Amino acid sequence: MVFIDESGFLLQPLRRRVWAERGHTPVQHAWDRHDRITAMAALCRAPWASRLGLYYDLLDHNTNTRTGDVVRFLRYVHDHLRRPLLLVCDRLSAHRSAVRHLLETDCAWLRVEWLPGYAPDLDPVESIWNQSKYGDLANCIPNDILELHETLDQLLREYRDDPARLHSFFEAAQLTV
Repeated sequence: MVFIDESGFLLQPLRRRVWAERGHTPVQHAWDRHDRITAMAALCRAPWASRLGLYYDLLDHNTNTRTGDVVRFLRYVHDHLRRPLLLVCDRLSAHRSAVRHLLETDCAWLRVEWLPGYAPDLDPVESIWNQSKYGDLANCIPNDILELHETLDQLLREYRDDPARLHSFFEAAQLTV
């Protein structure tokens, strides 16, 4: 079972409440640029094992998710897992066209279940984006897009290597397998 989703990370910081001494308002100096990185992630769970896996890809900056990106990412995940995939995803147009493309090319390894119209609470990958944006990267002010890329890559590697955190992302969706 593979859940996929995408999210964008801006060079502008997501401002959150911070502590400061009384009378000293904290000041954040940030770029007035709107560069961004699009991240794709797949949270995988084998029904016969309690082991979870996280696969991710960071696209070139200032690009939207396209059909080719999703197809390439799904093939990458399939190559690593070497098993048939039950893909669970939302109805983003890039997802629908990627699934259509893969099924037309006779991918017997792919089955698809679509999430309801707007149900981010059912997708455990949404918890990854919430934790990263509103928790770990809140008030983060990178110097440039390369630093944002490195910071995000390091954070997603930490998530991938932390089984307890991956389980918490899956449990936040309150899904039973």
